Amino acid sequence: MAQPARPAASYRSQNGAGQQPYSNGPVQNQMMHSSDAQGYSPSVPGPYSHQTPSKVPPHPSSGQYNYSGSQNVSQFNSYQGPGQTLNRTPAAPLSGSPVQQTGPVPQVLPPALQNSAAVSSAGGFPPGVSPPMHPNWQYSQAPVSHPAAAQPSHSAPVAGTGPAQPPPPLSGNPPGSYQYAASPGGPSLQNSYMKPGSVPPPVTQPLTPLHPPSRPPLGPPPVGGPPLIRPSTVTAGAPSTQSLLHSATNQEGDATSAAGDGSVVQNSYDAIEGGGLMATPHPSAPANLKMNRNVGYSYPALPPGYQNTSPPGAPGMQASALQYPDGSKHFHQPPLGTNHLNASMGSLSLQQEGLRPVNLLQERNILPTTLLQAPVPNLHEDIQKLNCNPELFRCTLTNIPQTQALLNKAKLPLGLLLHPFKDLSQLPVVTSSTIVRCRSCRTYINPFVSFLDQRRWKCNLCYRVNDVPEEFMYNPVTRVYGEPHKRPEVQNATIEFMAPSEYMLRPPQPPVYLFVFDVSHNAIETGYLNTVCKTLLDNLDLLPGNTRTKIGFITFDSTIHFYSLQEGLSQPQMLIVSDIEDVFIPMPENLLVNLNENKELIQDLLKSLPQMFTKSLETQSALGPALQAAFKLMSPSGGRISVFQTQLPSVGMGALKSREEPNQRATAKDIHLTPSTDFYKKLALDCSGQQVAVDLFLLSGQYSDLASLGCISRYSAGSVYYYQSYHHKHNPVQVEKLQKELKRYLTRKIGFEAVMRIRCTKGLSIHTFHGNFFVRSTDLLSLPNVNPDAGYAVQMSVEESLTDMQVVSFQSALLYTSSKGERRIRVHTMCLPVVTTLSDVYLGADVQAITGLLANMAVDRSVSATLSDARDALVNAVIDSLSAYRSSVLSIQQPGLMAPSSLRLFPLYVLALLKQKAFQTGTNARLDERIFSMCQVKNQPLVYLMLMTHPSLYRVDNLTDEGALNINDRTIPQPPILQLSVEKLSREGAYLMDAGSVMFLWIGKSCGQSFISQVLGVPNYGSIPQNMTHLPELETAESIRTVAFISWLREQRPFFPILYVIK
Repeated sequence: MAQPARPAASYRSQNGAGQQPYSNGPVQNQMMHSSDAQGYSPSVPGPYSHQTPSKVPPHPSSGQYNYSGSQNVSQFNSYQGPGQTLNRTPAAPLSGSPVQQTGPVPQVLPPALQNSAAVSSAGGFPPGVSPPMHPNWQYSQAPVSHPAAAQPSHSAPVAGTGPAQPPPPLSGNPPGSYQYAASPGGPSLQNSYMKPGSVPPPVTQPLTPLHPPSRPPLGPPPVGGPPLIRPSTVTAGAPSTQSLLHSATNQEGDATSAAGDGSVVQNSYDAIEGGGLMATPHPSAPANLKMNRNVGYSYPALPPGYQNTSPPGAPGMQASALQYPDGSKHFHQPPLGTNHLNASMGSLSLQQEGLRPVNLLQERNILPTTLLQAPVPNLHEDIQKLNCNPELFRCTLTNIPQTQALLNKAKLPLGLLLHPFKDLSQLPVVTSSTIVRCRSCRTYINPFVSFLDQRRWKCNLCYRVNDVPEEFMYNPVTRVYGEPHKRPEVQNATIEFMAPSEYMLRPPQPPVYLFVFDVSHNAIETGYLNTVCKTLLDNLDLLPGNTRTKIGFITFDSTIHFYSLQEGLSQPQMLIVSDIEDVFIPMPENLLVNLNENKELIQDLLKSLPQMFTKSLETQSALGPALQAAFKLMSPSGGRISVFQTQLPSVGMGALKSREEPNQRATAKDIHLTPSTDFYKKLALDCSGQQVAVDLFLLSGQYSDLASLGCISRYSAGSVYYYQSYHHKHNPVQVEKLQKELKRYLTRKIGFEAVMRIRCTKGLSIHTFHGNFFVRSTDLLSLPNVNPDAGYAVQMSVEESLTDMQVVSFQSALLYTSSKGERRIRVHTMCLPVVTTLSDVYLGADVQAITGLLANMAVDRSVSATLSDARDALVNAVIDSLSAYRSSVLSIQQPGLMAPSSLRLFPLYVLALLKQKAFQTGTNARLDERIFSMCQVKNQPLVYLMLMTHPSLYRVDNLTDEGALNINDRTIPQPPILQLSVEKLSREGAYLMDAGSVMFLWIGKSCGQSFISQVLGVPNYGSIPQNMTHLPELETAESIRTVAFISWLREQRPFFPILYVIK
């Protein structure tokens, strides 16, 4: 198989197969190496050149796909599934207990390699080759949030060992000027900062893919001199010294690496941002002194002020303990940890309710009548109002146990669930030449840091004391100088930065979309091409992008068809490549064309494409070669490939054979959940290295081996869509589902060439990730594309005792390129209290997050072991946690199945999981259905996963306007949620069960005649059609209410649930 020619060094840096590490300094804990750097190693430097050789020599196979190094991806003969574990043996139980770390003997790196923050522009180029200099990369289209004259310079930063210096002032946008714009996905932000310090957490809005203009700058800051360099004599809480891990197979501690010829090549991926969480302090920084961490977590109230007193009896350092030779004003803030809150807030009633024993064998109505909300962390109200929205960032335990022993005793998993790119109706966007970050662990400044005085702030993750830059002293909201603690970055847990040039090593890529269509006889029979082409035609102008947007098309059966859309042609020109064993690009310069400049040709192609293959009798499918061709076409620029496939690939690379036996669908040993070939995973890793994501649309009525095909999306950060038995005539409800979901897919917000890193307070560590991505270095998630409908999960452990800590913090940072060509950083920060008793751990249990994390872990167990093992582990997780509660927390032993109120729904949710297609037994679920359900578990945000796991039941024959919502002049009834029990059903009623991806409207045999006639539009019960899937829109009050309620439910999610009316 021919591979695109790429320099060897570049290849290793893209996929991590060779010696290139991805670190910018030694890390004392290999689990917590931190930085959000996005590096690039393009094989075509500088401006995008689409000249690709028509034939390329085969790439040397030696070392080409080496996954045994630091990439934490299992060998294919012991495939561990989508959850990628970092150099750890998989945990046996699903209880979340950590696994003992294994690895080579630690070695301490020489000082010369300990804190190089340099960024070398040659990081991704072959040794000896110097990239062309680009002193000012510019595009004709100015970024949406910049004035026309304020376009930032994209020049590569100069190598050095110190922190990156801010770029020179930009014309029209003075240093420190901030713009507040709505997120690309919500309406314009109006008066978000009317009262600094009183901003609530961001309000989310599910689906609002709009791009409003941003507000003008709020005014220049006072003119000042260069940043003051103040001597710092006292710093806080040095991390405890650990051995630095360094080995031939995991060189995450190196700041530099040897290229193929022995020359030193600076790491480009992590060097942009500098050291990790446990990185060695900067050489100029004095040694940190151990001090009481109450100071480090003494958060200011709102308005914070600089206080010189502490509450009576509050522990902490005396004011005299800190001496400021420069005369800085010292203030002592009241400690706000959970240990001090219980008395001050009188939260005994809250504890009583959360720990109230519930006998599950006696109490029947344990489900709330409204959607279950995430528990509120036991923090001071001024801090909690600044905390991250749980829809974006959520922990399984809102009270973090102080030690791993305490966590093990609770028998509950510790982990995070994220929805980092969710559509938001309000999102503060900050434009500044300086992004304030901790010099040691690179944490972004956030609401949970503490200011020792006006000039110094202490990091809430590693406790280092940092200087406040001069520019940060000015508050652009209040236009006041000297109040850094009131700036938007310190008042919002979710914020987005416009990244300066230091955060890019090449110009932001243009939006590039490539569509790959299966046009075999089977595909044409389904009629999907008509639906897809029409939907694409209708939404062509709504594709996210700008004047640089490019688009291209490939079709395939047993051969591959390219379409030249060269300007000047009267109609598109088809180019057929029949050599599928050695795929080449026949005319690379005209296959991806500018959407705006060639719109007429593109429209002509989409109109004619469905009729071009109607008489085709070709039954073979060369999906593998088509994907290889698509990768070669996209690799110079990066972008998104959308693949539509209708059958099992049968010829060329990646050809598959059927492995499903209908009578053995659920047998534990014979079920085929693992890929049958590593071709699609290898290709996905190649795509990830070139910033290309692949989204798979599988429209098939027969077995198509989704376990193998899904790898192309899983490891390239793509999405999988599955339409079982799709046919435009025989299954019309699937046609509507495809139309709705494809429209959402085409028009939703998108981020390109993204990376994400999750940081946490010293003492905690992350050991396993779940979702669609590739772990590029120890904890840097590679996301060639990121979309607002993707969720992620991580498992954590307590590596060091959190003694003396009142709270811990977590921060996720997503660095991406917007469809408008802007480099942005979206940061979410969450703060949670630390507890020392088992009862407090149970009090803060988030049962939905626990269920979601266990579901992810169970998918991995199904793949690595057996389905029965995963089912047993889920059951044991419930038994173990409730047994621990009964034996260690209950003071008075009572008969029955006892659970704390916080976990009262835990057995119910796990029973629901066992009935999910991913984990159910029996022969009802086809193998592809089961795999798709597992894909959804791994990639769905928690709110959608829980809806699919435990449906909501409503009675809809008696809807009223009482308690209704008013949205856009529509009245949306809000009926109560009922228990999923037959005792709640009545033959006299009509009930709607919302199961996420499908809805069922059950009409009782004795249902009222008015509902049947005024909502269903039929005269009586016997006239209700057998296959009714739509409700007529009648001019009756009952019909308007019912249709409005169902439409509102559908609008809350990115996929389209089919409605089935049953009787």
